[in-house]
Amino acid sequence: MTLKNLNIDKNWTLFLDRDGVINKKLENDYVKHWVEFEFLDGVFDALKFLNNLFGKIVVVTNQQGIGKRLYRTEDLELIHKNMVYEIEFYGGRVDKVYFSPHLADEKHPDRKPGIGMALSAKKDYPEIDFKKSIIIGDSMSDMEFGRSAGMHTIFISEAPVQDRRVDFNFRSLNELIISLQNAH
Repeated sequence: MTLKNLNIDKNWTLFLDRDGVINKKLENDYVKHWVEFEFLDGVFDALKFLNNLFGKIVVVTNQQGIGKRLYRTEDLELIHKNMVYEIEFYGGRVDKVYFSPHLADEKHPDRKPGIGMALSAKKDYPEIDFKKSIIIGDSMSDMEFGRSAGMHTIFISEAPVQDRRVDFNFRSLNELIISLQNAH
């Protein structure tokens, strides 16, 4: 299967992980304040392109730092408000941000790989069809989330991964955009 075969159009929904896809992931730490949030190179141009391609764009992010009491829900909401503002300023779009504050060992259905955030997005936007949805993430829990919901999966990593949960591998959103531009 190739990206061209998917025939992506405005009937499709894009689910994006946050850390490692939109912004730099902090090793062994969490982005707790806006001053720690750093967009990855090329993300604004990528999201501008994706804005013109997808009907809905949502962010789904695990944020167990809240459950660990390292930062508050209000801190995270301010980060997301600023993130969405910056993305929109540069011509991109995020329709809504969903997050799970639950700890990994809780195995809460809202925490990826559980599909609670996907179901919340479907409740908010009933037109979402998971068969016409793509998750872009940098962890296997993102890929399991997508697979369990019936989405196509794109894994972002420096090294390609051969795994049944991964449909496509790219090193970055920029590399994905080049592939999509060639497909359209």
